[in-house]
Amino acid sequence: MSTLKVESSTASKESATPRHARLHLTRLDPWSVAKAAFMFGITLAGVIMVATVALWLILSASGVFDAITSIFNDAAGNENGGINFLSLGRLVGLSMLVSAAEIVLLTVLSSIFAVLYNLSVGFTGGIEVTLSDRA
Repeated sequence: MSTLKVESSTASKESATPRHARLHLTRLDPWSVAKAAFMFGITLAGVIMVATVALWLILSASGVFDAITSIFNDAAGNENGGINFLSLGRLVGLSMLVSAAEIVLLTVLSSIFAVLYNLSVGFTGGIEVTLSDRA
């Protein structure tokens, strides 16, 4: 997945100074990044779907959609009910379409950024993270 260089400075057991480990992230495997991004995209799509259904149920129970439909019917001059364009099926279909686009874009862009990171590590040195024990 990634290559890490570890440099550690060990302190003697008598001293109270904490140990430090410096990690350098020098390479990201684009395939591993793509798999992780795909799984994150699937999870985010599930959250979008659940949020869409929950929000629709709350707004429908409070009568918001009936009020909006009646406003449009009054504006159009329809007395016989008109069209219910805010149905659950349409909103779930739209959120599925948005989720599919989000999964594809997230996976592709994450892989591209991993390749760009690998190309830039040669002159930037990568990302350095310092870990230490609590004192």
